[in-house]
Amino acid sequence: MTITLDDVRRAAEKIRGSVIATPATHSRTLSEISGAHIVLKFENLQFTASFKERGALHKLLSLDASERARGVIAMSAGNHAQAVAYHAQRLGIPATIVMPRATPNVKVEQTAAFGAEVILQGADLEEASDWARKIERERGSVFVHPYDDPRVIAGAGTAALELLEAHPDLEMLVVPVGGGSLISGCAIAARALSPNIEIIGVEASRYPAIQRALENKPAEFGGATIAEGIAVKAPGKFTLPLVRELVDEILLVDEAPLEEAVRLLLEVEKTVVEGAGAAALAAVLAHRARFEGRRAGLILSGGNIDLLSLSSIIQRGLARSRRLVRMCVEVRDVPGQLAEVSQLLGSVDANIVEVHHQRAFSNLPLKTAEVEFVLQTRGNAHCEEILRKLEAAGYSAHCT
Repeated sequence: MTITLDDVRRAAEKIRGSVIATPATHSRTLSEISGAHIVLKFENLQFTASFKERGALHKLLSLDASERARGVIAMSAGNHAQAVAYHAQRLGIPATIVMPRATPNVKVEQTAAFGAEVILQGADLEEASDWARKIERERGSVFVHPYDDPRVIAGAGTAALELLEAHPDLEMLVVPVGGGSLISGCAIAARALSPNIEIIGVEASRYPAIQRALENKPAEFGGATIAEGIAVKAPGKFTLPLVRELVDEILLVDEAPLEEAVRLLLEVEKTVVEGAGAAALAAVLAHRARFEGRRAGLILSGGNIDLLSLSSIIQRGLARSRRLVRMCVEVRDVPGQLAEVSQLLGSVDANIVEVHHQRAFSNLPLKTAEVEFVLQTRGNAHCEEILRKLEAAGYSAHCT
């Protein structure tokens, strides 16, 4: 089945009013950081916090009365699950969702809250898919695939339609890639509206399924990734040919840039984005020369991140930027030394978060001890100022 710009436009008409036409805005700060002109498409602001609503709703609206009565079955790591569950509930369609056992709890709870029957089975999407197909056969339900369906692809492409209507001068479109529905649909729309636009897909380095498939190479997959929403091991039979035809390049990003992108979007744009949703910005940060000086539209595909993961990303980001540091100070093991060092730290506005006083497990001389402070600082320059202050007072100190 061929999917065209007209299909994407028809999908936009069908879903209009039932999904949010999300903002597409220029980020001055991220542009300054990256050296590119960055426009962000905030799909994390959909009601279920991801672009998946577009394709899921378009598919559900295509079902006839008998198909709706049979109910729908889907497999998903979370975002497609919530999209299907939410819009199926709105349309009065019974929904069953199979999710991998390791799916973040926030996504499981939100899916169940929309009235769907949630079944946790399988170690990954492939195993969850096997279970979903089994249930499809047993119950006669209609399978709503998360990415490998022409109507899902056309629905996903409406995001690019809105983005390019708002910013027709974009030179690049940067899109997270899992199974490929978002980049396929967006590429169809973008190529028709702006033939010279560059289309860049982004995969997590640990799950390079489409990049390897395009190179006709077997893919090797890593372990856990914070971009679990795009941790797909096999591209779709519909999406791979579209990506091969329409996409210029697939870039890979490691975990550190993904974490940094999540943190930057929270700190700079005040918006919560999951690892997969931040992949486009991660690519711009990790492959800076590729984007420098270009007008790039980045799709923030989703915002369903577990609070514990978000908390860890924030803490690790603070440590990497040295706004949270561990500082070890060698002191004489006599009364008053800890108070004196603490007073010195306070005099240079270092906030003490934790203190560990170490005597036994140390190679220091007898009558000396090592005190490890966890400090909140203003960054690298402030850390150096603190170290200079301690050394001027006769203390040996270093950051670990």
